[in-house]
Amino acid sequence: MRYLPHTPEEIAEMLGVIGKASIDELFDTIPEGVRHVGPLEVLPALDEPALMLHLRELAEKNAGSSMLSFLGAGMYDHHLPPAVDQLLLRSEFYTAYTPYQPEVSQGTLQAIFEFQTIVSELYGLPLANASLYDGASATAEAALMATRLTKRGKIIASGCVHPDYRETTRTYLSGRAEQSYVEVPEGKDGCADIEALGRALDDATAAVVVGYPSFFGGIKDLRPLAELAHQKGALLVASVSEPYALAVAEAPGALGVDIAVGEGQPLACPPQLGGPGVGLFACHGDRAYLQQLPGRVCGETVDHRGERGYVLTLSTREQHIRRERATSNICTNQGLLALSLTIRTTLLGKSGFVAVAERCLAKATYLRERILALPGYAPGFDDAPHFNEVCVRVRGGSAARVCAALEAERIVAGFDLGRLDQRYADRLLVAVTEKHRREDLDRLVAALGRFTA
Repeated sequence: MRYLPHTPEEIAEMLGVIGKASIDELFDTIPEGVRHVGPLEVLPALDEPALMLHLRELAEKNAGSSMLSFLGAGMYDHHLPPAVDQLLLRSEFYTAYTPYQPEVSQGTLQAIFEFQTIVSELYGLPLANASLYDGASATAEAALMATRLTKRGKIIASGCVHPDYRETTRTYLSGRAEQSYVEVPEGKDGCADIEALGRALDDATAAVVVGYPSFFGGIKDLRPLAELAHQKGALLVASVSEPYALAVAEAPGALGVDIAVGEGQPLACPPQLGGPGVGLFACHGDRAYLQQLPGRVCGETVDHRGERGYVLTLSTREQHIRRERATSNICTNQGLLALSLTIRTTLLGKSGFVAVAERCLAKATYLRERILALPGYAPGFDDAPHFNEVCVRVRGGSAARVCAALEAERIVAGFDLGRLDQRYADRLLVAVTEKHRREDLDRLVAALGRFTA
């Protein structure tokens, strides 16, 4: 929040212009008997997130106010300080649309390089590109990259991958005679079914794609699956919809993942009617991976005077080389949102990033325990570690009815999984972020407790 205080010198100058000796003289028209003497009885100052929440609560007193939401399912409402928006406006970033000429694009190029560094550290893999459109396009591009690297055409996707990511990947691979797409249902814990995926693996498999965390909220060790895939000469691709989860879970690269992709929206912008997003992409640093990386890569170098500078190191896309040799037709990166993610993550720092994640985990754990203590509610899947999103079976067997009932109380209870699969019509996916307060969580629990089937 921006404040514009005046210095004592500025105040004295303004008083001099209007011929007053002090600010008190501005109130001479108010009778002394009704003037307040002494400090105002105001509450202590609030920190920025609390202040923004307070202002939102005041605004919600108006008709048509916003609702208390526990919706996640791939897009998450984390706090984004106004400083991010202000820094996005700085002139250093008002450079050419596409930084082909480094001499006039150093602001944009440095921001992209910093973005790549953040993604690389986040995913635990040495090579990252300059972002893709969103998590769905990043997942699909990872599948195509795997087919180029392995010279194989079969992609196996687990049902624990975000359904939009799976649909986009299926679309990318459709119509290609040399490529095929196979889906394997998720396990009883809502995570990747390693045994079932192992049975589907064969010598034609280019990659196995799994969600980490699962779309249903669970987190599972991927090392056994990585070993199975590598034994067959296939790659393991991990798709991450919630980057904050990687503050408390091991990085995909540490678990044997070859290509890690995902969505950066939670660190870049609030949910906005399903978009926009910013696709994250990282992989091994071998030359073979570098040559097949979609999009473009920004690098750091020095000029003839030895001063640091930034350039487009690699851009193997259809605009720059022969179309038949291009790795993708991704025509640009999500530059503004990549910059927003870079600024937000830098403001947080490593300790701040972990602190936000720990708050999300603690609140989700508290909420899950409270909901499961209600009669008629049960875990949505067999127990598995979770981050900030949990799945529960609802009282009465209809998540759609629960959502409709709570909507009348101005609460978005979560995502009705029956919209995707009627097998899960009794299950609700509930997401929590650091913005939810204890009273918000208790309000949801109370509303669920009042629900009658």
